[in-house]
Amino acid sequence: MAHDIHKVSVRNKLPIRREPYWAAPIARGKFIGFRKIDDTSGTWIARLRDDAGRQQYKSLGYLSEEFDFDKAKADAEAWFKNRDVGITDDVVTVADACKAYVEDLKQAHRKDTAHDAEGRFNRTIYKTSFGDIHLNKFRTKHLKDWRASLTGSAAAVNRNGNTVIAALNLAAKNRYVSADRAQEWTGLTPLAVTNKRRTIYLDLNQRRAWIASATGAVRDLIEAAVLTGARPGELVKAKRSQFDARTESMTFIGKTGERTVPLSRPAVALFKRLAKDKLPSASLLTRDDGKPWAHSDWNKLVKEAATKAGLPKGVVLYTARHSFITAAVTSGMATLSVTRIVGTSLQMIEKHYGHLVESARDRLDAVRMV
Repeated sequence: MAHDIHKVSVRNKLPIRREPYWAAPIARGKFIGFRKIDDTSGTWIARLRDDAGRQQYKSLGYLSEEFDFDKAKADAEAWFKNRDVGITDDVVTVADACKAYVEDLKQAHRKDTAHDAEGRFNRTIYKTSFGDIHLNKFRTKHLKDWRASLTGSAAAVNRNGNTVIAALNLAAKNRYVSADRAQEWTGLTPLAVTNKRRTIYLDLNQRRAWIASATGAVRDLIEAAVLTGARPGELVKAKRSQFDARTESMTFIGKTGERTVPLSRPAVALFKRLAKDKLPSASLLTRDDGKPWAHSDWNKLVKEAATKAGLPKGVVLYTARHSFITAAVTSGMATLSVTRIVGTSLQMIEKHYGHLVESARDRLDAVRMV
C-alpha cells in the first residue's frame, strides 16, 4: 500500500513502527520510504530491487526542515543512478583509493611509478585524517587544506597532488564513487611554480668530496652522474649493452629520446668496472643488493653523502647534472656539444645557463674584421 509520505499531515498521523511506510514507486523497483521513530522524528529510506530480484536498502538520513521529502527523493534518485551504473555502497576512503592505485600500477608492470606513488602516500596520506575521508563526502576544501599542510617547493607539492588526483580518478573510473564527485578534485588549479635557475653548483673539490663520502652502489651512481651529466633516470635504467667499451661511448635513453655520447677517460674506467661480467640485458648500475634502482631509492643515501662531505643543504643527485653543465659551459665547451651530451635543447641552455656563456659582443670584439 502506498502512502502520501510527502505530506506533513500524513506523516504526523502515521503510527510509530519499525517497518517503513513506502510511497508510490519512483520508477519500476525503486521506492522511497519513511520510518516513523516517534511523534516528531523519522528517517528516509530508499529501496531498490536489483536485476536478480533482491531488495537493497539505503538509509538516506533523518527528517528535518533542511532534509524534507523532496531532498530525500533527490538523494534516493542519485543512489538509484549510481547503482544502475555499478557503483557500490562500500565505504571507500582516500587512503583506500591510493592503495588501489598503487596496486593497479603494479599490475600494469609500472614498478617505478608504483614505488614512487607508494612513497608519496606513505608520507602524506596513510594514517592521516585526510586519508580517512570517505570519497562520498569528499570536498574540494579537503584537498586544498591537505595541500596547504604539505611542506616543500610548489613543484613538489604539485607532484604529490597530481599523484593523489590520479588515484581519485581511478576510483571514479572503477565506480567506487560517482563520476559527479570527481568535480571536487578535477578543477583544482596547481600551485604556481617559479622557474628559477638551479643555484647549487659544486666545484671540482666539492664533487670529489661528494664521491669520496659515499660508499658502495650509491658512490657509483653519484660518480656516474658527475662524470656524464646524465639524468638520474637515464643512469639507473641503463643496461650493460648501452655501454660500448670499444668506442668509449654510452647510449642514454630518456625523455628526449636516445643519444650516444662520448665518455671521458674517468667515465670509461667507471663503466668498464661496472660492466665487467654482466650480461647485455643486465642493469649497469644496481643497488648494493644487486637489484635495479627504483625511483628515488637513492635520495636518502645521496643526501647523507652530501652532508658528510660538508656540501650545501639541498644537494640532490640532479645537482650533479647541473654542475656538469655549468662546468662544461664555463670551460668553453661549445654549447651545441653540451646539449648533445646531456640531451637537452639550446633554448634550455640559454634560459638557465646563458648568463655563463661568453656574450656575442665579447666574441665579436675579440675578432679582427678589418
